[in-house]
Amino acid sequence: MAVDAERIPARRRRLGDRLAVLGERDFAWFFVGYSTSLLGSSMAPVAVAFAVLDGGGGTDLGWVMAARILPVVLVLLAGGVIADRFGSRRVMLGSDVLRGLVQAVFAALLTAGRAPVWAMVALVAVWGIGEGLFLPALGAIVPGLVRRKELLADANTLLGLARSVATVAGPATAGLVTATQGPAVVLLADAVTYGVGAFALARLRLPDRAANAAGGEQPMLAELRAGWSEFASRPWFWITTVQMGLFNLLVWAPFLVLGPLAAQRDLGGARAWGLVMGVYGVGAVLGGLVMLGRRPERPLAVATVATLAWALPSAALAAGAPLPWVVAGALVAGVGSAVSGTLVSTTMQSWVPPEVLGRVNSFGALGAFVLGPLGLAAAGPAADRIGVDKVLLLGAVWQLVAGTVVLAVPAVRNRRWEGSRHGEDGRHGDRESAP
Repeated sequence: MAVDAERIPARRRRLGDRLAVLGERDFAWFFVGYSTSLLGSSMAPVAVAFAVLDGGGGTDLGWVMAARILPVVLVLLAGGVIADRFGSRRVMLGSDVLRGLVQAVFAALLTAGRAPVWAMVALVAVWGIGEGLFLPALGAIVPGLVRRKELLADANTLLGLARSVATVAGPATAGLVTATQGPAVVLLADAVTYGVGAFALARLRLPDRAANAAGGEQPMLAELRAGWSEFASRPWFWITTVQMGLFNLLVWAPFLVLGPLAAQRDLGGARAWGLVMGVYGVGAVLGGLVMLGRRPERPLAVATVATLAWALPSAALAAGAPLPWVVAGALVAGVGSAVSGTLVSTTMQSWVPPEVLGRVNSFGALGAFVLGPLGLAAAGPAADRIGVDKVLLLGAVWQLVAGTVVLAVPAVRNRRWEGSRHGEDGRHGDRESAP
C-alpha cells in the first residue's frame, strides 16, 4: 500500500498547531501546575466525605458540605476586586498556599485521630474562602499567559480538558486510596498538589497589564460598582450568565439529586448511575479534543447550540429510556458542556478589558452558580409534589426553550471573535450590544 508522503507532514503540522499554545512558556508552566492541583482538588471531596462519615452521619456531612460551598459564593465578588487590584497571579498564589495549608492541617488532624465536626467545618470554610478568591483570578489570568491571541481558545480548551480529566480520574483515584490508605493520605496528597500549583505560579513572567499590581485607589464598593457596570453593559454576557444560572437551578441540580433515584428505579442502581456520570466526563474530554484548533466564526451561537445537549440526559431519564440511551445523552451533554464552556470563556476574555476582567468574571461566576444550592434543596420536595419524572422533564423542556430564546438574541447570535473586528492583537472591550 503506497504512502502519501505529502499528507503526513501536513497532518503533523495540524496536530502541532493545535498544541502550539503549550509552546508559550507561561501557559505551559501554568497548565502543569493547574492540572496537578486540579487532580488533587477533585480527589479531596471523596476523602472529606468519608472522613466525616467515619465518625458522624448524613447531618454532619451536610454541614461540612455547606461550609465548603457557601464561602465560595460569598467571597466571589470580593475575589474579583482583589484580583483586579493586586494581580491575578498574586491572588492565585496566595490561594494555593492557603488551601494547601488547610488540607495539610486536615490530614494531620485525621492522622492524630478523628477530627471533631466543628474543626472540619472550620477547615473547609477556610478552603472555600481560598476557592472564592481563586476562581475570578483564574478567568482573568488566562489572556496574559498567551502572547499569540489566536491561541487563546486553545488555551481555554486545554484547561477545560484538564478539568474534565480530573473530574473522571480524581474521584476514582480517591476512592481507591481512601479505601486502602485512609482519607488523610488523600488530603495530604491534595496539599502537595497545591504546592505544585503555587510553584508553577511563582515561575510565571506576566506582562504588566496581566499582573495589574499597581493597586486600586477606589473603595471596594466603588470598584464593585464599576465591575457591575462593565458586566451589565454587555448583554451577550449577562444573558448567557442568566441562562447558566437557571440551568443550574432547573436542570442540573434536579438531575444530580433525582438522577440517582431514577437510576435506582429504572436502570439498576448505583453502578448504572456511576456509568452515566463517568460517560458525561468522557464526553467533556471528547468535547475538549474536538475544540482544539477550532475557532467557529460565531462562538456564542455555537456555544448556545451546544447547551441544548444538556436537555438530553434529563429527558432520557424522565422518559424511562433504557440505560444505553441515557448514557448516550450524557455523552452528548458532556461534549456540549466542554464546547460551550470553552467558547464562552474565550469570548469573555477577548472582549472584556483586562483591568476589569476579574470583577466581570466574578459577576459571571456568581450569577451562574448562586442558584445551584437552591435547586439542590428544592429538587426533592418538588419531586415529592409532582413526581421525579415531571421535574426532570420540565428541566429538559426548559433547557430547549431557553437555548432557543438565547440563540434568537442578536447580541448572542451575531457575536464574533475580536479578530473579526479589531485584528488578532486588538483588545478593545466592547460596551454595546451590537455584534
